[in-house]
Amino acid sequence: MRALGRTPALVLLFFTDIFMYVNTTVSVQIGTKALLCCPSIPLTKAVSIKWIINLRGWTSCINGYKVETRGTYETDCMGRNITWASTPDDSNDLQISSVALQHEGHYSCEIVTHVGNFLKVYDFQVLVPPEVTYFPGKNRTAVCEAIAGKLAAQISWTPDGDCVTKNESHSNGTVTVRSTCHWEQNNVSAVSCWVSHLTGNQTLFMELNQGTTSTPPSLLTILYVKMALLGIILFMVGFAFFQKRNYTR
Repeated sequence: MRALGRTPALVLLFFTDIFMYVNTTVSVQIGTKALLCCPSIPLTKAVSIKWIINLRGWTSCINGYKVETRGTYETDCMGRNITWASTPDDSNDLQISSVALQHEGHYSCEIVTHVGNFLKVYDFQVLVPPEVTYFPGKNRTAVCEAIAGKLAAQISWTPDGDCVTKNESHSNGTVTVRSTCHWEQNNVSAVSCWVSHLTGNQTLFMELNQGTTSTPPSLLTILYVKMALLGIILFMVGFAFFQKRNYTR
């Protein structure tokens, strides 16, 4: 599965050295497979192919291939789950078999030819689907949460209410979005929460709390009830005892 990207943002062509530069942004969901491609240059015209990988929080690493010797080389790329998609003489694509948050960064493929250099750069972003939850509150309110998503999710309600939305950023780059809404209209008995995210959308339905919740009994009331039950039990035991005593006479 190839990583989906936007239309190249920048293309520069210098005929003095025939240098081409293409910059593309790609967004890939966490846990999926990503395939990044070099410029479309025939291998027979290439002298060398080099992937330069700059991940956030890591030192740069290089995966390289020399066409004449058919030899590969790399620096500091081990353990990052990033490899050639195939043998470089068959395909110069780069593969991430299972995308993780630490794979965010910039990936550059440089192809050197006898007529000039060709460079393609990817701004690689990782998407994390949020965990969506909801629950009714008191006095005709409802709460909807999109937990630990990347990028931040968008939350909207039907019908519209008096809403307050807050974002909480986490250290790993994910964001939790919490929206709390209140409805004054008595004719609104059910509402829906719509969570929009680049990895997919969700719609949740819930009944509103109509404000008829009962007040929990006080400790004094509970004590009175227990004493009354104890009195009834003692009365029944005493009555049974006297009945048995009268019967045995």
